[in-house]
Amino acid sequence: MNSTFLRLAAASLTSSAAFAADSLDRSVLPVPQPARPLYDELDARKATPPPRFAVHAPQGAPNVVIILLDDLGFGATSTFGGPIATPTLDRLAKGGLRYNQFHTTALCSPTRTALKAGRNHHTCNMGFITELATGFPGATGEIPNAVAPLAEMLRLNGYSTGAFGKWHETASWEVSVSGPFDRWPTHQGFDKFYGFIGGETNQWAPFLHDGVTQVELPEDPDYHFMEDMADKSIAWMKHQKAMTPDKPFFVYFAPGAVHAPHHAPAEWIAKWKGKFDQGWDKIREETLQRQIAMGIVPKGTALAPKPQAIKDWDKLSADEKKLFSRQVETFAGFLDYTDHHVGRVIDAVAETGQLDNTLIFYIAGDNGTSAEGGMNGVFNEYTYFNGVQEQVADMLKHVDQWGSPATYPHMAAGWAVAFNSPFMWTKQVASNFGGTRVGMVAHWPKGIQAKGEIRGQFSHVIDIAPTILEAAGLPEPKVVNGTTQIPMEGKSLLASFSDPKAAARGTQYFEISGNRAVYHEGWLAGVVHKAPWEAQARHTLETDVWELYHVAEDFSCATDLAAKNPEKLKELQAVFQAEAKEHHVLPIDDRFFERMDARTVGRPDLMGGRTSLTLADGMRGMMEAAFINVKNRSKTITAEIEVPEDGGHGIIIAQGGRFGGWALYLKDGVPAYDYNFLGLRRTSVAGTEKLKPGKHTVTLDFAYAGGGPGKGGLATLSVDGAKVAEAPLPITQAGIFSADETADVGIDLGTPVVEAIGCEHKSKFTGKIPKVTVAVK
Repeated sequence: MNSTFLRLAAASLTSSAAFAADSLDRSVLPVPQPARPLYDELDARKATPPPRFAVHAPQGAPNVVIILLDDLGFGATSTFGGPIATPTLDRLAKGGLRYNQFHTTALCSPTRTALKAGRNHHTCNMGFITELATGFPGATGEIPNAVAPLAEMLRLNGYSTGAFGKWHETASWEVSVSGPFDRWPTHQGFDKFYGFIGGETNQWAPFLHDGVTQVELPEDPDYHFMEDMADKSIAWMKHQKAMTPDKPFFVYFAPGAVHAPHHAPAEWIAKWKGKFDQGWDKIREETLQRQIAMGIVPKGTALAPKPQAIKDWDKLSADEKKLFSRQVETFAGFLDYTDHHVGRVIDAVAETGQLDNTLIFYIAGDNGTSAEGGMNGVFNEYTYFNGVQEQVADMLKHVDQWGSPATYPHMAAGWAVAFNSPFMWTKQVASNFGGTRVGMVAHWPKGIQAKGEIRGQFSHVIDIAPTILEAAGLPEPKVVNGTTQIPMEGKSLLASFSDPKAAARGTQYFEISGNRAVYHEGWLAGVVHKAPWEAQARHTLETDVWELYHVAEDFSCATDLAAKNPEKLKELQAVFQAEAKEHHVLPIDDRFFERMDARTVGRPDLMGGRTSLTLADGMRGMMEAAFINVKNRSKTITAEIEVPEDGGHGIIIAQGGRFGGWALYLKDGVPAYDYNFLGLRRTSVAGTEKLKPGKHTVTLDFAYAGGGPGKGGLATLSVDGAKVAEAPLPITQAGIFSADETADVGIDLGTPVVEAIGCEHKSKFTGKIPKVTVAVK
C-alpha cells in the first residue's frame, strides 16, 4: 500500500510539473482551472488521477524588490550628487543603472497607488491623499477593481508577496475593525503586510498592523520602527526561501522615512553635526557642482532660482541658523539610518543566494523633499495641519532633543528646496520637477549587463509595473478577479536596461490640488497654483499664470519661455486639457482645509450623521477617521466604570497623544480630564477626592464657545451627577489630532496624552469599563 501511494504521489507531482511547464493563458487571472474529469472506474487504485493544476511563475522569473523612500528629493542622496551619504543606494547604482529623469506625482498616496497599478493616479481615484478624498471620479480615494495592483498580478502568477512599512492607500473611512478590507494590503495582492496604514507614523511609537491585526509594541526603550520593519522583512524573505526555494518573491519595502516626524537615534544624528553649517544656498551650489561632475545633469545646467519666500542663509539670525542646522542634521541622520537598514535587506537577499536574479528598484522618494515644515520648521508637525505657527525662540528650547521621542519634528522649507536641487520647488508642487523628480536606481545582475551607467529616459512611477511584468515574462492581464481591467498607462523600461537610447514616453501630465503641468516631447508647461507654505492659492484656476520650459535643453527649468513662445505654451495647454479630461483629472479641486470636512466634499464618513458613539473596554486603535469628530463642537463623555478596592488608576478613554489629544482618566483613584493642545499647552480639570470602590458614572461635559474653528470652551467634570471640577479650555485643535495616534478605551496606545499616566501597559485602567458614550452637539 505504501509503495502504491508513493507511486501515485510521484506520478501526480510529475504530471503537476509537466502541467505547470505548459504554456498558460495568463491574460485572465486567476488562471482558470481546467474542467474536472468524470470517471466510470469504481476503484481508485485502478484509475489515474489527472495532472495536478498549479500556477507557477515563468521559468527564471526574477525576485522583485521595490524600495520606496518617502519625501526625498532629487538632490539629497550622494548617489545623485547630494550631500547625504547613502552607501546602499551608491552600491546598487555602481552595479546597476541610475535614472536621472524619473518622476512621481508630487504626493504620497497618489504616487504609491500609481506605482503599484501602472496607471496614473487619477485613473486609480487617488487625486490626493486618502484623508482628503472627494466625491468626484479621480479623487474618491477608493482604488477601483479595474486597476488591479502589481502584487495581485504577481501573486496570481506564482509569486510570494510581502509589503513592509508605509501603506497610505486605504480609504480613510475603511480603516476600522469593520473594514471593508478590500483596499488593505492583504486584499491588494500581498500575502504578508507589516507596517502602518496611514500617511506617517511616530518612528519611536508607531501604530502598526500585521495583516489586519493590531501589533503590540515591545517594551524596549531603544525601539525604532525602521529597524523593526527591516527585521520583519528579512525574516519573511528568508522563511519564504526556506520553505519554497524555487518560488520567487516580491517585496515592497516602503519606510516612513524621511517623511516627518524626523526621528533617528542620537548617534546617527551626531554623525552630521556641523556638516550643513554653510547653509542651504551653498548646499544647492555644491550639489549642482557634484551633479555636473558626476554626469547626473548635463554640463551647463543652471541652478534654478529658489522661491522668493526662502530667505538667504547669510541673512538669518544666529538663532535661526542654530535651529535650522540641527533640523537638517536630524534629517540627514534619519536618511543615513534608513539607507543602512535598506542595506541590511539587500544583504539578506544576497545571503539567500538570490541577488543575481533579483530585480531591485530603489526609488529615492515618492515626491520631492517636503516643505511642509514651513519657513521655520516645527517641533510638532501637527501644528502645520492645525494652522499654528511655531516660533524659533520656542523651538530652540528643544533643540538638543530634536529627533528624539520628545519631538515630532519637521525642518525649514529652505532645506527642502536645497535637497531638490537643481530645481526650484518641492513636494506638492506637481508643476515643477522639484516636486516630481526623484533619483531611481535599477539593479539586476542577471538582467542588466551595464554597470554604473546613467539612463536619461523620461520616465514615471507608472512605468515600474509594466517593466516588472515584462522582466518576469508575464503578460498584462485583461481580466483580474472577474473585473475587466483598464489598460496600464505606463511604458516598460526594460529596453533601456540594455539600450541607453531606448524610446521613452513622450507625454505625461501632473496634477496635485491645482498645481499642474504637462510634459510633451521635450517641453514642460505648468502652473504653481499654491506653494506648500501658502494658505491661499495665488490665483483662481481660471486666471493661473502658466510657465513654459524647454527641458530638453534646460534640465533644471531655470528659464521660463512662456512670454517668448506663447504658441508653444498654447499647444501644451491643449495637451494638458486633453490628458486631464481623459484621466479624470477634471474638475480640479484646489481646496485643502475645507477637504478635512467629509460632508463638505462628498467623502464618506464612517460616523455619518451620528451624534454619539458608545464603546467599552477593549475597544482600541480607532484612527481619527474612524472615530466620532469631537473638534470644533460641544461634547459629552459619559463613562460607566467599576472602581477596584484600591481606587483605580489609568485611562478611561483617550484620543491622540503627546503631540495633541485629550483623555478622561483616574489618577490614584481621582478622576480627571486633560486637554493637550499640540504639546504646547495642557489644561487639566481634576477632582479632589478619591472614588470609592464600586460602580460610578464619570462625565465630562465640554461646552464649546463657538465663533469659528479651534476656539475654547468650558469643561465640567462630574461624578454620579455631582460636579467635582470645572475649568475653561482656552483653545482647542481645529484640524487634526494625529495621523496615527488613536482613540482607545481603557488604555492609551502610542504616546501619552497625560505624561503622569503614561501609555501602553502603564496606562491600562485597573478597573472595568462596561460602557463609554461620546456624544457631540
